Amino acid sequence: MAQQEMKAANETYAGFLNLLKVGSVITAVVTIFVVLLLAS
Repeated sequence: MAQQEMKAANETYAGFLNLLKVGSVITAVVTIFVVLLLAS
């Protein structure tokens, strides 16, 4: 029982980390775009 819960928790955490990585990259790209837009 506890093993199954741990597996589910690890999958959820891995998904969260992937979402965090993708979100960070998108945020960085948008930030650079806005800075370049304002600088011109």
